[in-house]
Amino acid sequence: MVSGKRLADIGYRAFSGSMMLLTVYGGYLCALRANRYMEKQKQLKLAAENQDHEVIKD
Repeated sequence: MVSGKRLADIGYRAFSGSMMLLTVYGGYLCALRANRYMEKQKQLKLAAENQDHEVIKD
């Protein structure tokens, strides 16, 4: 039979491992979102540079 201390140690390790995985996954999602934002800003800047300035003046 598993002792209480051993069970607590296993639970702690499982919880710590799951928190590490969630942190890594959150960082991954954050990096993806930042990359998409930067790409969108680059596309918007490029589109603005390629427009005719006479049309923008109105």
